[in-house]
Amino acid sequence: MILVEGQKVPENYVQSIVTEDTSQRIATISQQILSRTNLEKIIEDFNLFKGSQKNQGHIEDQVANLRSRISIEVIRDGRRQTEAFTIGFKGRDPEKVMRVANGLASYFIDENLKGRETQAIGTSTFLEAELETMRLKLEQFEEKMKNYRKTYMGELPEQLETNLRIIERLQMALTGRQQSLRDARTRLDNLNSRATNREPSVVIIGGDRRANEETASLEGLRSQLEAIQSRYTDKHPDIQRLKKQIAELEISANTTDAESAMGSWIPFELRQRILEANREIQFEEDEIEGLKMQIAEYQRRVENIPKREQEMLGLRRDYENVQSIYESLLTRKLEADIAVNMERKQKGEQFRIIDSARIPQKPIAPNLKKLFMLSIAAGLALGFGLALFLENTIPSYRRPDEIEKQFNVPVLVSIPQLMSPKQLLIGKLNTVASIAYSVVLFGLIGIFAFISFTGADAAIDALR
Repeated sequence: MILVEGQKVPENYVQSIVTEDTSQRIATISQQILSRTNLEKIIEDFNLFKGSQKNQGHIEDQVANLRSRISIEVIRDGRRQTEAFTIGFKGRDPEKVMRVANGLASYFIDENLKGRETQAIGTSTFLEAELETMRLKLEQFEEKMKNYRKTYMGELPEQLETNLRIIERLQMALTGRQQSLRDARTRLDNLNSRATNREPSVVIIGGDRRANEETASLEGLRSQLEAIQSRYTDKHPDIQRLKKQIAELEISANTTDAESAMGSWIPFELRQRILEANREIQFEEDEIEGLKMQIAEYQRRVENIPKREQEMLGLRRDYENVQSIYESLLTRKLEADIAVNMERKQKGEQFRIIDSARIPQKPIAPNLKKLFMLSIAAGLALGFGLALFLENTIPSYRRPDEIEKQFNVPVLVSIPQLMSPKQLLIGKLNTVASIAYSVVLFGLIGIFAFISFTGADAAIDALR
């Protein structure tokens, strides 16, 4: 008898991953034990069907014979919620029967431990493979979100407030530049009016100085352009503004030579102030254009934020779903690893032998009581059947009325059989033999009954 012991570690701490019902597991192990491969191994290990028995029949017949002699029965105690099962084996050699039964019990225990550990390891391996798959998917989504944020940097939902503040600051700067532009134009108009009202009586020769200043300014702008190009692309507002200023200064430098050759009627100081006013106007116009381009760029970013937000929601939703599955698999993987260690340390559900097979003191077959009752019944049936058969097959008449009834004639007289001395002697011997036969018969029936109901050992002891 083998008892099914529950898990030794409380299930609140460690949840077993072997959820197969005990009856199903016993049935599965039984099929494994009763398989041809395992039964052939049992035949070889315990040297069954040795000698003349081994040569009788093929291996298939031996396996079938051995399988028919093995019995497995599950026992349940519904009140105590316990389960057990018994393993039986029938044979003619008591000692060999005991060894085979204990060997079958050992096979059951070993197969149960091996099966539970294999199932636990298989579950852990499956979860590990799924966890690796989810980890790769999670990394792919993380990389996709990283690239998306890198590609649309400045248009992300969390940058809305920053973009609005930048637009507000740029608009304030634009307003200031526009005011400066109006002031510069007003100042230029005043300078032009002063230059127009002066008489062309003085010739100012300063063209070389002006050309040198413009050349120096042109070289400075080119140096700034080279420095900015190392950090920004050609679409940057500052780079476009510097290119425009360089182009205008190159045109102004080309016209300066002609003006220097011809001279000027405007005083150098006034002409220098007019030139500075023109440069300031040009600078303010370039700054205003750059600010407008920047404002347009940030407004475009603000307008694209709802679209990016929707796309980010989709990416984040997929990422969170994969992350949730990954975390769930990670938790289950850790639980499976603990369950595997529990099975390896044999702290899970186990089979424990509570009654080992011992050498039987009496045979379980044949059933002498049943055999005695069947023998008595068969003897009586045979006797009555034989008497009935003889009665019906041998014609004889025991009374005169039987003749009258059958032939419908009256019987006038009946003469008894005359016995000779020899016949009388045979009759007496027949009577004595019948009495002796009856005595022997009832004596044998009594001995058979005594052996059947008390057992062979008790009968032997009684005879001793």
